[in-house]
Parts: sequence; C-alpha cells; structure tokens
Amino acid sequence: MPAPQVTTYEVQPHLGRHQVLDPRSLAHRRLYDGHPLHRAAFEPRIPVLDQRNLIAQGIHTTTAYGLETDLDALASCTGNAATALLSTLLTPERAAAAGLCLTDPAAAEHYAIGLYADATARDRWHDYTWPAQDVGSSGLGVAKALHDRGLITNYRHATTAEELCAALQTGPVLMGMPWHTAFTTPGPAGFIDADTAWAASPLEGGHEVCITALEHVAHTPTGALNPARTVLRFVNSWGSSWGEYGSGRMLLSTYLQLRPQIDVVQPLAIRDLDRI
Repeated sequence: MPAPQVTTYEVQPHLGRHQVLDPRSLAHRRLYDGHPLHRAAFEPRIPVLDQRNLIAQGIHTTTAYGLETDLDALASCTGNAATALLSTLLTPERAAAAGLCLTDPAAAEHYAIGLYADATARDRWHDYTWPAQDVGSSGLGVAKALHDRGLITNYRHATTAEELCAALQTGPVLMGMPWHTAFTTPGPAGFIDADTAWAASPLEGGHEVCITALEHVAHTPTGALNPARTVLRFVNSWGSSWGEYGSGRMLLSTYLQLRPQIDVVQPLAIRDLDRI
C-alpha cells in the first residue's frame, strides 16, 4: 500500500494546514476533457468565519472543549474552509439536521472547530489530535471527516489549472496552499498577489481556503487558458474585515507558481453525482 506524501508546515494559531497527497485518493480525479470553461460562483450560506478572535465571539475553549486555558485562535483553517464549502452544498434543512447553524457566526465557528477535531483524527500520519494539541490538519483529512459524517458522497482532486477550473464549473473547492507574508495584507479588490514580489516574502505556514468562484476566464489568441488573466475568488476564515469583506482573489498564474505545494479537493454532494 503506497504511503502518503506529507509536507508539514509550522503551525500557528491562524495557519494550520499541511499538505497530504495520497496516491490512492489522487486517483479520483476528473480529467479535463477540453470542454469550454466559463465564469462560475457559489456563495456560502454562512457568515464569514473567524478562527483568530474566538473569545470576542463568546467561544471559550475551556468550557466547550475541556482545555485549561481559553485559546483566542486555532489552527483550524481546514475545518473553517470545509464549513464554508459545506454550507453551499447542504439545504438549510440538511444543515440544521447536521448541526450547522447558517445564521449565527459563533455557532458556525463552533461547528468548524468540531470538524477540525475530526480532521485531525483522520490525519493518520501524526500521533496527536485536537483538542489535546493544536496540530493542524489537511484538506484530505477534512474531506474524510465530511465523508465519515455522511455529509458528502465522495471527494475528488484537481492537480492542474484546467482541472481546477473545470471543478469550479460545478461547485466550490478546498485549496490548501503555502501562505506568504505578502498574502496577509491583500491589495486592491482583495488580490493577495497584487505585490508582484510576493514570492520573495517569507513563508509563514500552510493555509486552507475555500475557492468559491472562477471569477474571470481569459484565453490566449490560440484558445488556451491564460493563467495571468484568469481570476479565482476564495473565502478566508479571518473575519469579514480581512480582504474584501472576508474574501480574497488570486490569479491562476499564482496557483501555477505554487502548485507543487498546493492540493485541491472538491467534496461532492449527492446531486453532484449526475455531473461526474
């Protein structure tokens, strides 16, 4: 049985994603077949989540999770990104049945933390889990957690720019990525790569976001995808004051530059089976 390829990043309270590439899981890809790519957008039904200011939200980890000290931030980006994505897949009735409140941001953040705990338990490549330790998790781990909870039917991966854009034709995706210091302060319209020298800024850690839109699709004169002018939009989990009302943008060319350190996972709802 092939072992997963694991790349770990320094865990910080606002950055907790690790890259886990499992060959068995990566085999579940939807190869791009050349069909036209168009703009597409999927809006989360929950408010923008915030993994960095828990106490101000009334989230006390001492009482809720049995810790000795209240933590004001958690490396729960995988759980947060997955919760935002899940809110687009579930009907309000199914969300309520799953315990996900779509209107109360603190309740939704509680849900995201619980999902993060499940993800750490499914990341079998390390020995620790939350809440025993804030160890971070992976996009693969949180996809497994969603599947084990019976909230999605399956998940698939995208490993090329074309596969990523094709996946976004049918729904949002989870993207784990290396996070550079320049990304933390987005430029106009929330572009994290507005500073063309972003790659020279320090690597802070790994982060998980939910890509919610293929906002603009550009092509070269020969009809090929033009990454330098194709735009992705994603929702972050650092509150609504970050970026553009909590969301950021990046060029597809930035994805390509970072691709060796990126993983893209798309959880699938029951209705998506007809699109595979």
